[in-house]
Amino acid sequence: MKSRSITVTALAMLLLSACVAVPDAPQQVVQSRADQLGLATQGASIGERWWESFGDPQLGRLIDEALKSNPNLEAALARVRAADATVSAQHAAELPQVSADGQVLNQRFSGTYLIPPPDAGTTRWIPTVQSNLDWDLDLFGRQRAIVAMARSDAEAAGLDAAEARLILSTSIAQTYIGLARAHQLIQVTHGFVKTREDGLALVQSKARYSLSSEFDERTAETLLAEARQAELRATEQRDLLIHALAALVGRGADFYPTISAPTLALDKPPVVPDALPADLLGRRPDLLAGQARINAAVSGEKVARTDLLPNVDLRALAGLASIGFGNFFSAGAATYGGGVAIHVPIFEGGRLRAQYRRASADLDVAVANYNDAVLRAVHESADALTRVHANDSDVAQQDRIVAGLRDTVRLDAVRTSTGLGSKLDAIDSGFRLLEAEQERVNLQAEAMTRRVQLIAALGGGYISNPSTATTSSSGKSL
Repeated sequence: MKSRSITVTALAMLLLSACVAVPDAPQQVVQSRADQLGLATQGASIGERWWESFGDPQLGRLIDEALKSNPNLEAALARVRAADATVSAQHAAELPQVSADGQVLNQRFSGTYLIPPPDAGTTRWIPTVQSNLDWDLDLFGRQRAIVAMARSDAEAAGLDAAEARLILSTSIAQTYIGLARAHQLIQVTHGFVKTREDGLALVQSKARYSLSSEFDERTAETLLAEARQAELRATEQRDLLIHALAALVGRGADFYPTISAPTLALDKPPVVPDALPADLLGRRPDLLAGQARINAAVSGEKVARTDLLPNVDLRALAGLASIGFGNFFSAGAATYGGGVAIHVPIFEGGRLRAQYRRASADLDVAVANYNDAVLRAVHESADALTRVHANDSDVAQQDRIVAGLRDTVRLDAVRTSTGLGSKLDAIDSGFRLLEAEQERVNLQAEAMTRRVQLIAALGGGYISNPSTATTSSSGKSL
């Protein structure tokens, strides 16, 4: 009884003395506080099906299909499954581990060693069957920290997949807007070609009566060639964008014929309020993933700390073992035992302390990366909102230019019909009108694209009703 008491006391002193060996490596990088940057402490859910606000069913079909079959997204989802499996595997290590082993060994015993006669010097079969119990008591929470780290990693992987979905959907939307732009530019360039063909025909007609020079004819031919070149480029751009959409969706050349002309109304972009709450950034999947990686690094630091502490296991065994098969199932063949196993790191050459310092540095890296991502998110969203409003003003000015040129074309037509103006003047004003309309298509497509960029910057859809827009807790708006 006295020896047992001495043993328990010695073990307790050993456990306590090992705690002194834990080094102090304080965190050196401070995480940005959410309220400092207008971020909600609890992020809103990621915007679902934001693309429906663009009013084109084909766009929704393409995004839905891509979310099912894009290879990059499938890889991200596979990483999520792998991370979930890791969580299950690490959680299993918290539970008692039970195993069973058996073997049959044909062995010759030494005639001059431990085995007494009559078995000494003979060759016998040795059957053994044994079950084992091993239970890590996790006194200092090492395994719990490993499980928490795995869960945070799995959460980060899931958020990476959400980020991949967002990137994929916004990439398709921007490519699709480019396709709508190309289709409208083709229509505009058709007008260019028709107008410049009329201009060349007029110059050639006047040249027959010596009313125009060769210079005028060459100029008209050049303008027609430029118009046809613009038409060819718009057509090429349309085809390339169809190929890009097929690749994003995860399909091949058989997918090209299924893409019809977009019905996307470039002149009717979704409404964006003058101000958006900055705490919408709190739902960005990359920021949420960054927070999850900080949590994983915190758990990793705890794992490295507990590696410096003793580890206590409960162990037990029970089984049968005999020399020869005759007595294998007898009571005398039974073997069993149990006890406590303690591992205390005493000298590891500084390896465990270095691992702890590395884990502490990894935590600082995770925090620094998160802080950088937050600042970048605030910058991106503010820039995106500014670009949206600036582009909308640009489109409004271009509408005025187009309206003015349309009046000019109408007045030139009146002047030409009354003999007060030249038909060449009317053709020239028509050229300028078509060019202005082409620029308006570009600006309208850019307005749509910048809305998609704003959606990506905010991690999903935004508030479409200006009356519901609010400022952040810091009193500022994006």
